[in-house]
Amino acid sequence: MTRVRRGYTARRRRTKIRLFASTFRGAHSRLTRTITQQKMRALVSSHRDRGRQKRDFRRLWITRINAVTRENKVLYSYSKLTKNLYKKQLLLNRKIPAQIAISNPNCFYMISKRIIKFK
Repeated sequence: MTRVRRGYTARRRRTKIRLFASTFRGAHSRLTRTITQQKMRALVSSHRDRGRQKRDFRRLWITRINAVTRENKVLYSYSKLTKNLYKKQLLLNRKIPAQIAISNPNCFYMISKRIIKFK
């Protein structure tokens, strides 16, 4: 059986992996075996942290809305505000009211007053 020269295929595969790990430090960007290990680890972390990022932003938005509602003493908590929003069938996600609360607290104050007024 003749000898198969795999240089081109193997080199192309390794360079593709090396391009992924080019910003890693030390042996993690130089040695093929550690590069593949670190690539697997990085992909696992990115997959896990995509869900975690959504969770963290949702917590941040809820905290911001709660802080502004307690500061203005319109409604005494975030939960009462969301309850009244659902009663009025104003289906807003948490991102938009949080942005309004930070950028323009007076507008947020007026919105929450309207929600209370039309109980």
